[in-house]
Amino acid sequence: MGSISRRSHKPGMAFSNLTLRRSATSPPVAMASATGTLAPTDAIGFRTRLALASERPAVPEPRPPVWRMMAELEYMAEPVRRRFRKIDVPRAAHPRTVMILPGFATTPWRMRYLAVQLERAGHTVRRWGLGTNWGPTPENVSFLEGRLATLSELSGDKVSLVGWSLGGLFARELARRRPANVAKVITMGTPFSGSPRANNAWRAYQFVTGHSVDAPPITGDVAIKPPVPTVALWSPRDGIIAPRAACGRQGERDRAIALRCTHMGFSFSREAIETLAAELDAP
Repeated sequence: MGSISRRSHKPGMAFSNLTLRRSATSPPVAMASATGTLAPTDAIGFRTRLALASERPAVPEPRPPVWRMMAELEYMAEPVRRRFRKIDVPRAAHPRTVMILPGFATTPWRMRYLAVQLERAGHTVRRWGLGTNWGPTPENVSFLEGRLATLSELSGDKVSLVGWSLGGLFARELARRRPANVAKVITMGTPFSGSPRANNAWRAYQFVTGHSVDAPPITGDVAIKPPVPTVALWSPRDGIIAPRAACGRQGERDRAIALRCTHMGFSFSREAIETLAAELDAP
């Protein structure tokens, strides 16, 4: 398992300095993912992947319109906007240890801006230790179970899980498996409710992972609420995930909070960061 540094006293340092190092007990998938490779699925042929990406569902599912998806491109201006944005996140009354889980085909680095704001509020933010999120496998979920247990042991407390998009499905699964180590689950634009095709990413997901969204390698119903406090952040402006899929139904989460950001905006918008900070600080 990767080594975990102690909390830094400088905002942003704990998150940015946390690295995964090889050890005798590290599962191969953890090291492969950390370097951004597709080790578990590379053996799957291109034709199989293409066929999966070209599937035609018997019943088309509602998903965000094309114009909403195109609006996601605004994130390209984020590096410039960020220079003129000031977010005053209040100092946390209840500092938490937080593990962030990135969205599909993204890395924790994409969530670094969000992580730094949370650290300025007094929280300790840790990466998930798997680099790019290329989808679930039994091996990487097992690795995350161990990492969660280690973070909980080092902090002496339960860990709050913050999952963006696909990362939120990992967070919900971890909380179901290890509720004793989890304080709260907060998902951001995560498609845990309804059809797994109620989004604009399922074809890309099937091509990259080599398996159908209907038959993931991890068994279980993602709509079942974990036995810990579970909050779903969702947005009607989401251009990737259908809003109802990320909002969920009563009983699938404890609370749902509507934001006005895009799907990419969950990782950097003022509204998302302030809402997330408030939820983490809630008793």
